[in-house]
Amino acid sequence: MRRSLALLPLGLLLLAVAEISVFVAVVHAIGALWALLIIAASSVAGLVLLRREGIRGWRGFRAAAEAGRPPGPQVSNSLVGLLGALLLAVPGFVSAVAGLLLVLPPGRILARRGVERATERRVPASVAGDLFGPRHVRVRQSAPVDEPAPDSPSGPATFGPPGQIVQGEVVEGEIVR
Repeated sequence: MRRSLALLPLGLLLLAVAEISVFVAVVHAIGALWALLIIAASSVAGLVLLRREGIRGWRGFRAAAEAGRPPGPQVSNSLVGLLGALLLAVPGFVSAVAGLLLVLPPGRILARRGVERATERRVPASVAGDLFGPRHVRVRQSAPVDEPAPDSPSGPATFGPPGQIVQGEVVEGEIVR
């Protein structure tokens, strides 16, 4: 986290250079007046969307909380929508395109899944379950496991060094979304 914050000034500098370069190219292609009108229209649309996404996100969060459902999907969807609206509100063509990708459904779905995956990696499984609901697990039948030796206790599986046969009941599976 600290390393990514150290690179933030460089990233902002590169974004500024990209915005200026794209603006100059658009001015040469369609003219200065049209370029300024497009930037103004995207900024106004971003401000309108900021208000709408904020209200929609708050209502979705409250509805999920009142119904007893996990609020994580509504929160992550709202965060992506708010980020997209904020990028649209910032003057510039690069940020407007990025914001538009986050506001439109295909890009929004992909970004929301990315936010959820990143959150699940950074928080304990119990917290992720509280936020996004129970995880779906796909279980498959495997070959039976050898019976425990008479001197080993019965009950939960016991694990030894790698390569050794696992004693006890084993359920193989994978988490799927």
